[in-house]
Amino acid sequence: MGRCVSRASAQAAAAALSRRFSSDAVLEVVKPSEIGMVSGIPQEHLRRRVVIYSPARTASQQGSGKVGRWKINFLSTHKWENPLMGWTSTGDPYANVGDAALSFDNKESAKEFAERHGWQYSVKKPHTPLLKVKAYADNFKWKGPPKGAKK
Repeated sequence: MGRCVSRASAQAAAAALSRRFSSDAVLEVVKPSEIGMVSGIPQEHLRRRVVIYSPARTASQQGSGKVGRWKINFLSTHKWENPLMGWTSTGDPYANVGDAALSFDNKESAKEFAERHGWQYSVKKPHTPLLKVKAYADNFKWKGPPKGAKK
């Protein structure tokens, strides 16, 4: 035999249950660099050096997809050349994490993230190129007679 429970009574029971547990919860303040200890990161990777930077736009792309974003990259010293293929190999599990996952909206949030994990960081100054506004028609504009041409 199934028990029929109205939606309102189920919501009221869930609200009472959440109030009971939320009032009993103990809030503990996490200090900087403690997150790394409880996150399961191996001990040898807790004291890492990272670089915080704003990536430049690629040469073949003129869009603004990466402009204004900030990334964290780990400094890795465990690299060698693979003798079979000649590729660069690494024994560092965090070698490619920064390029793929650690992206932030501003420099301050990237710094805060590194401090919370206990990483020593250095910040690279963003490179902002000076762009000249140019139209496609400028490629075909009359620029005068060629230099060295006789009149």
